Amino acid sequence: MYSSTLATVDLRSGSVDEVLDRVERALGVRLDRESLVRKRRTLGAVSDRGTWVRVERRIAARIGGQGWNGAECAAVLRDVAKPVWHGGMSWSESFGEVMWRADETELLPAPPVKAGGVLTTDPGLPDEWWIGLNSSLEALSGQETTRVATPDTVMISQRHVAETVGAVFGGDVDVSIETWTTAHADFHWANLAGPQFCVFDWEDWGTAPQGLDAASLWSNSLAVPDLAERVRRERARDLGSRDGKVMMLFCLAKIAGPHAHPADPRLGPAREEAARLVAELRRPSDHEDDERGATVSSRSGGGVVSMT
Repeated sequence: MYSSTLATVDLRSGSVDEVLDRVERALGVRLDRESLVRKRRTLGAVSDRGTWVRVERRIAARIGGQGWNGAECAAVLRDVAKPVWHGGMSWSESFGEVMWRADETELLPAPPVKAGGVLTTDPGLPDEWWIGLNSSLEALSGQETTRVATPDTVMISQRHVAETVGAVFGGDVDVSIETWTTAHADFHWANLAGPQFCVFDWEDWGTAPQGLDAASLWSNSLAVPDLAERVRRERARDLGSRDGKVMMLFCLAKIAGPHAHPADPRLGPAREEAARLVAELRRPSDHEDDERGATVSSRSGGGVVSMT
């Protein structure tokens, strides 16, 4: 079994039999080991009940006060295309330093659009898929929750957005957030089914700045320009807002930041889009403020305009 004290455990290698055995006993299922999908911190397999069982490992410091029963809590969300949740279980190891959780849901109606890696070809999704995308995101954004979104397992906040953007694009960008809505917070092609729309992996959902989900999908489409433009067009309500533009820059920082891979086909477009957004969201310099003040003064007939 894994030494769970290590935060760097990668579930893609080594034996996971003990973990799967424990999940089978707790949920009363048998897992098809041939169907096992292994990712860095998650496992997934089909059960003998014709359901899907997802197992996640997370260090306790990345869980936060809201816990991490996202799939269970998401069961209350209305009018959102997602798998039905049947049950779950969790346990801790290493004196509470590491948490494991398993959730059993119905199978997806279609495979993931892109199971792993960067999407580099247009998946040719039908118009019905985009209708499902829009209706689900609109329904989701209007629902209330006390949860706070945790993209990349980090609880989102104004400070986190400012630090993420500032570390890559400098501190002179105005990233203040005005509108917070409900978001999936891990919205990319590996978590979306197609050609029948469905969104899964709800562990990180919660309140987030407007446009986070749209910006995430858009930034993960940049290797396919026409697809990225389709996302921008379909989600113009989000991405055309000021908060949406901040979220676009927030997502681009993760592509074009210090850990950027030179072979990432999204990198070039990401840098171009970031330059445009930085220019648009950049705070005016003191010199620009002086020039603006002089213009206002001249238009006011030379009088002093007081803005309090």
